[in-house]
Amino acid sequence: MSRLADVDLTASFDKKEGKQQLARAQHRLTHLRLVLGGQLGPGTLGPPLLVLFEGWDASGKGGAIKRLVHPLDPRHSRVAQFAAPTHDEKRHHFLWRFWPVLPGWGGMTVLDRSWYGRVLVERVEGFAEEAEWRRAYQEIVDLETTLAAEGAIVVKFWMHLSAEEQLRRFEARQADPHKAWKLTEEDWRNRDKRVAYEAAVEEMLERTDIPVAPWHVIAGEDKRWARVAVVRTVCDAVEAALRARGIDPDPQSA
Repeated sequence: MSRLADVDLTASFDKKEGKQQLARAQHRLTHLRLVLGGQLGPGTLGPPLLVLFEGWDASGKGGAIKRLVHPLDPRHSRVAQFAAPTHDEKRHHFLWRFWPVLPGWGGMTVLDRSWYGRVLVERVEGFAEEAEWRRAYQEIVDLETTLAAEGAIVVKFWMHLSAEEQLRRFEARQADPHKAWKLTEEDWRNRDKRVAYEAAVEEMLERTDIPVAPWHVIAGEDKRWARVAVVRTVCDAVEAALRARGIDPDPQSA
């Protein structure tokens, strides 16, 4: 059964409510990051926090990431962006290039694109052999299961929006000289293959949604709603992980 079709893309906030809800969620996240970093609470380093973003082109990944890390001390959080692998990276297993940026205890890493490229763009565009991308589902599940077993909090987002809204955003970018650089010929080509990408996304969600690293499909039609949903979801995951370790996150004491 399709997950993407079940997402309520009409969810939205007006400007005032969106601003208020985002500020509250960011305040909550700032407190929780201090607990994870050992600056509040018991004073010990909390589990690693890995937040992973995938989604349609122009679905708001960059804006959501910006709001997620904006209130945090940049010395204690890292944003890592991944595009197509380089010639040297292709000489290694596809997961190899991601290991150096993974967070340690007390740390936080945000991945702007990730190892899921193997079962998305590499699958659809033919950059990986069928045997390679089919094998990758279990390799990814094994990696995320290992990270979680070591204590990591793994939060995965698929930023979703309609084809109509994506086209509107593409055209708006194209008309804005300060944003036109974000739009490439590859974006237009990917849009033409949306049906193939939807099939790849659905299979990805089905085969890699595991209890220790579940997928969160975020309605991205309204950017304010999406940004609040992302920050709230990360907060919920951190609070649950802390409580599972016997630590009271006590967000109201911030």
